[in-house]
Amino acid sequence: MADLTTLRQTVDMPDTPIPVVIFGAGSIVTDAHLPAYRDLGVPIAGIYDPDLAKARAVAEAWGTTAFATLEDAVDVGGVVYDLAVPPAAIATLLEALPDGATAIIQKPLGSDLAQADAIMRIVKRKGLHAAVNFQLRFAPMSLALKDAIDQGLLGDVVDFDAWLALDTPWHLWAFLADLPRVEILLHSIHYLDFVRDILGNPVGIHAKTMGHPSSTVSNTRTSMMLDYGDAVRCVLSINHNHAFGRKFQACEFRICGTKGAAYMKLGVNLDYPNGEPDELWLNTDGEWRQVSLVGDWFIAAFHGRFAQVQRFAAGLDPQLEGAADDAWHTMALVEAAYESSEQPMHPIKEAPDA
Repeated sequence: MADLTTLRQTVDMPDTPIPVVIFGAGSIVTDAHLPAYRDLGVPIAGIYDPDLAKARAVAEAWGTTAFATLEDAVDVGGVVYDLAVPPAAIATLLEALPDGATAIIQKPLGSDLAQADAIMRIVKRKGLHAAVNFQLRFAPMSLALKDAIDQGLLGDVVDFDAWLALDTPWHLWAFLADLPRVEILLHSIHYLDFVRDILGNPVGIHAKTMGHPSSTVSNTRTSMMLDYGDAVRCVLSINHNHAFGRKFQACEFRICGTKGAAYMKLGVNLDYPNGEPDELWLNTDGEWRQVSLVGDWFIAAFHGRFAQVQRFAAGLDPQLEGAADDAWHTMALVEAAYESSEQPMHPIKEAPDA
């Protein structure tokens, strides 16, 4: 029987953390970034936001500095730059960074693949070392699953099922009402990135995304099938409008291999924003066993994501995991999903005339 208590769930920090300059003072910064940096012992050199009053309020609450200008924030040397900003602001901020700087970019990598292309041109021209904050791949349950797969405990992965039946309170994010792309670009993109981290790049995708009569958001329900050839089946079913009580709601992955299987519960999305604990179960010998997790996706996954950037910046890791050039492939998969959704599915032949 495999010892599941030894599966990797965390990323070790350097002995001496490198200070961070944060661009943005929104809720993702106060709810996840700043708490994660505090937990890791990473000094915050300062915060910049075009809304100076907002930046000052956040800086005061967290015991750091608010930069009055973008130039002041960029001029701080020897730091990691954290771009916790909307997609439209990414390119401008990357242009302002010193050549060769290390940065972490909030997902997604632009609002579409064209913006991702433009961002990548900037990254390459300036020699930036840029990671993207697709943090699900760094959640304790994700790291443990990948360790189990790497050890061969599941054999060859042959099935990946994502099943979400949720009641997501889209009204909490008023800005979403005007966006043409929501569900895949801003939510299921995490799952597509995680699938890529486990299985690599698919050769194609069939997808359909749509809204719901009860929602003002453009798309809240999605079905996707990723093509990994004849050996691996990968299907995602996402419904954010399952508003019939908690009893039969779900947010879970099932990953099956030739030797074993895994079940993952992503608790943050259940009873949002309260959430529930994540769960990871493994069956490697005919019996299901639960892995005791050291934390949940929010915010432990931010610990792992930020710690790996810190390790790279300190010279402890030779490369950035989930770097911008890898994240581009996640954006390409998202773009392909939307393109697929706009096309009619294969027609069914009509009955012949009598």
